[in-house]
Amino acid sequence: MSEKFTVLHQDATCRARLGSLKTLHGEIETPIFMPVGTNATVKAMTPEDLLAVSAQIILANTYHLYLRPGHLLVEKLGGLHRFMNWHGPILTDSGGFQVFSLGKLRKITEEGVRFQSHLDGSSHLMTPELAIHIQEALGADVIMCFDECPPATADYDYVRRSQELTTRWASRCKEVYQPYGQQLFGIVQGGMHHDLRSRSLAEICSIGFDGYALGGLSVGEEKEQMYAVMEFCAPLMPQNKPRYIMGIGAPEDLIEAVGHGYDMFDCVLPTRNARNGMLFTSQGRINIKARIYEEDETALDPACDCHVCRNYSRAYLRHLYRAGEILASHLNTYHNLFYYLNLMRRMREAIFADSFLEFRKEYLNNQAKNKNVKGG
Repeated sequence: MSEKFTVLHQDATCRARLGSLKTLHGEIETPIFMPVGTNATVKAMTPEDLLAVSAQIILANTYHLYLRPGHLLVEKLGGLHRFMNWHGPILTDSGGFQVFSLGKLRKITEEGVRFQSHLDGSSHLMTPELAIHIQEALGADVIMCFDECPPATADYDYVRRSQELTTRWASRCKEVYQPYGQQLFGIVQGGMHHDLRSRSLAEICSIGFDGYALGGLSVGEEKEQMYAVMEFCAPLMPQNKPRYIMGIGAPEDLIEAVGHGYDMFDCVLPTRNARNGMLFTSQGRINIKARIYEEDETALDPACDCHVCRNYSRAYLRHLYRAGEILASHLNTYHNLFYYLNLMRRMREAIFADSFLEFRKEYLNNQAKNKNVKGG
């Protein structure tokens, strides 16, 4: 894998690009969305379901798997791929965002983060070195440096200190990393401050990683701020490495990011929304639990070719959700992930045809016509 990532084509009208990322468990077409499988499972989906919706790579989480069932047990049982029976590529988030979300249950020092488990209150110390060792034991194809993710409300001095700490932690991650087929990505921090983002990018790139991620987005900032950071950072990132934006997931946000030349994305939005009855369609978002669908015999999305839309009515999906049936989570999740991965496929096709800006305009105009959530 001397050439792990290759840019295959760039749209003639913007920075959007097609790429290929090679891993030990398969080749990934980019731009791509990664379904989130925090606990070694994408909620309500089997690995066979994930293949059916065209998932190419999934995400699992270091923090959660460290606490339960434990990375050493997963390693003993043959690694994460064998453990969960998913034989495609896996990316593991280092746990920085999960530690951030613990709030008062954690204390950050130069050494690492001491935190209380959300499961049983037990005390743990997560260091950059331990985060790498855990991910190596899990056997993920792409692993992430441990970082500090500051909240959107943090002041400039806090974000500056956080950015500097993230750089030092990245150096420690690189020092202990053993490149036995795994790829290590560095994470760029700096909040909404362009000068800190620029400094972080320069420092993280100077350490040298297989790919680069923007962290610290979708943490409470306005969309305009998020988009401004995306636009500012993209030209500063290496052209020949994959670019990953962590944690963004609204379809319009993915389209915006792809237009700036980003390659990889993950978010719980499609799966979490599915379990809450909020479904993505070509006609806008649908709140399937609404009464207006009680007698609606039409397909969830007449323009969608997924298994759910071919076989079940809106009335039936509403009934399952209202009755609290487990099948509701499965069918809703299946559809939402199909929608997301089909959206990524359509973006790749538009880039290949040098028509991404036209695709973007058409998609956003269509969504604007259906901006009110149906049944909301």
